[in-house]
Amino acid sequence: MARTTSRYVCQNCGASYPKWSGKCDACGEWNTLVEEQATESVPKGLGKGQGRKIEFVALSGVSKDAPRRMTGIQEFDRVCGGGLVNGSALLVGGDPGIGKSTLLLQVTCCLAQETRCAYISGEEAVDQVRMRAARLGLVNAPVALAAANNVRDIIASLEAADGPQVAVIDSIQTMYIDTLDSAPGTVAQVRACASELIRVAKKRGITLLIVGHVTKDGQIAGPRVLEHMVDTVLYFEGERGHQFRILRAVKNRFGPTDEIGVFEMGEDGLVEVPNPSELFLADRRRDITGTAVFAGLEGTRPVLVEVQALVAPSPLGTPRRAVVGWDSSRLAMVLAVLEARCGVAIGANDVYLSVAGGLKISEPAADLAVAAALVSSLTGEPVPADAVVFGEIGLSGEIRAVSQTDQRLKEAAKLGFNRALMPQPRRSRGGGSADGLGRVELDHLTDLLPLFQADVPPRPPRGRE
Repeated sequence: MARTTSRYVCQNCGASYPKWSGKCDACGEWNTLVEEQATESVPKGLGKGQGRKIEFVALSGVSKDAPRRMTGIQEFDRVCGGGLVNGSALLVGGDPGIGKSTLLLQVTCCLAQETRCAYISGEEAVDQVRMRAARLGLVNAPVALAAANNVRDIIASLEAADGPQVAVIDSIQTMYIDTLDSAPGTVAQVRACASELIRVAKKRGITLLIVGHVTKDGQIAGPRVLEHMVDTVLYFEGERGHQFRILRAVKNRFGPTDEIGVFEMGEDGLVEVPNPSELFLADRRRDITGTAVFAGLEGTRPVLVEVQALVAPSPLGTPRRAVVGWDSSRLAMVLAVLEARCGVAIGANDVYLSVAGGLKISEPAADLAVAAALVSSLTGEPVPADAVVFGEIGLSGEIRAVSQTDQRLKEAAKLGFNRALMPQPRRSRGGGSADGLGRVELDHLTDLLPLFQADVPPRPPRGRE
């Protein structure tokens, strides 16, 4: 007979220990071990039984493309790789109140016109979901709605003859399996519930959309294995002070990763934005110091955003650095290169950097745009209003080439820009550009300084005077 014992499981990484301790040795988090009941059994090996021989096939075979369901929301379909795949599982995470339930309700209502869809909520009552649907104008959509938490009941409904073809689970942290003694939301429950739901989805060909909570660090809560179990992981990002929402794919077995979809939150729900560059630059003012337009790339889509910088004298002994939408360590590197390699006295000032529109940039190609905005704010001379800036900066001050330059330039030309401050391409084509933009190719960061007419403050000499 199996012996039931207790163990302590880390709620961050899923590691288990025989006794409690304040720190998890696997992930380094504190106060994350929770006692759970576990059934232990002695491994007995494979025994003398013979297994069934696996049939191997050649690698160079002909495979059919996975059939997809188009939702009609182009931004959502783009992030998913061209639509939803039958029998796939998608995990959608995001901050509380960012719009995850709103987005999936809109997707479900669009699919319900031609597909049997079910929306299963474990956090809200049926009346609450109906109120949201009425506010979005989707109350007449033929969506099967239910409020349930027991995975056993949910699986029985999914396996019925008239079961849905698309199912939304909102959210996985509220579901539980009655054979486990753990509370809903624990590592054991989340892993077991997701495993059973994905198994049924693969078996029946159901498209499963799962909502996941996130931690204070922005990562999907629960065991990391949850992201490995699903086919696609989507993050819904955005600042509450902005109406823009970014749907970003970080894993996709049926499409490209790092793809983004842009939405605008309004009174009628989320509205897709087909041209995000034009929207991010809608409030841009020309001839303002400390601003530069960065020609970035998110997945396969070029996006133009405004980088704003403010350099002000610091009354404190330790100058302040505040960054929104960019990596703070990357800003420290650019400031160090400007001071050490270009002789720009900027280290004693307060520096504030922000990416307008609430977009988060992680691309190294934004280094040159940040440097241009910083020098512009320091000298009081604006960056040319008709120019876009992109390029990676090395520690020696060299400006390195970036990928997919032509796509960035075409997007800039489409929005009316005439010049591009950019690194020298790996293979110089010479002459003009097919996109009609004049190129100002920079080899070193010092080549950027003469573009500003005002004198750059020199760095004071080191040592005693």
